[in-house]
Amino acid sequence: MTSTILRGATIDYDDLGPATGLPVLLVHGHPFDRTLWEPQVTALTKAGHRVVTPDLRGYGRSSVTPGKVLLADFADDLAALLDRLGIERAVVGGVSMGGQITMEFQRRHPRRVRGLVLSDTSAPAETDEGRLFRNRLADRLLAEGMDGYAHEVIGKMLADYNVTAMPDVAARVLAMMRATDPRGAAAALRGRAERPDYREVLATVDAPVLIVVGADDVYTPVSEAEAIHRLVPHATLTVIEKAGHLPGAEQPERFNAALLEFLGAC
Repeated sequence: MTSTILRGATIDYDDLGPATGLPVLLVHGHPFDRTLWEPQVTALTKAGHRVVTPDLRGYGRSSVTPGKVLLADFADDLAALLDRLGIERAVVGGVSMGGQITMEFQRRHPRRVRGLVLSDTSAPAETDEGRLFRNRLADRLLAEGMDGYAHEVIGKMLADYNVTAMPDVAARVLAMMRATDPRGAAAALRGRAERPDYREVLATVDAPVLIVVGADDVYTPVSEAEAIHRLVPHATLTVIEKAGHLPGAEQPERFNAALLEFLGAC
């Protein structure tokens, strides 16, 4: 674990694997932290890749920027981190909100992208209903904290059957959510409520793209992944069976197999 000051925030991150390996930058979603990627870090570094996993500002051990943090802010933080590490180009991947940050990174820093991994995410702009929901949820988290929310959504973050079938995974995911600073979560929700439409960006991507989705994801279902695939016809689409919104945690061996095969072609 290392920390550095980037763009006015203290960002904690891990930079593991050989320095000469293919750089892979993995971006967690809301309301998690970089440890979400532990199964992937183990597999990728074993295969000789260099894996960078930051805690986004407001999450994990990184400092909180209260108020509102746009997806563009997160993307620029990532570019600054790559600069600090001397990495010119990387495969950039993210899950859920992390996938939207990845698309924003492609929009703002396309020359830094060697490949994209989009897991359980959505490309269209936020809807009016979605903006209202996210801002109200931000208010709730600031007022009540994370505990009640975490227990409410665990059966959607994981496929509901995996909550009982995989108690260790469920406990790990719950712990991440409950430990998140409500101020950081709320700031990200307010920023995400203003997210732009990424479909035009995706239609122009010429780098390799891997799209992954859990077969039973209720937040961003398979149809969302298929819509992205239609925008990026040269992309690879992998549906992970017996998984929900976090297939990298629920079915790490299947997720890692798809990821390692993709990285072999980058």
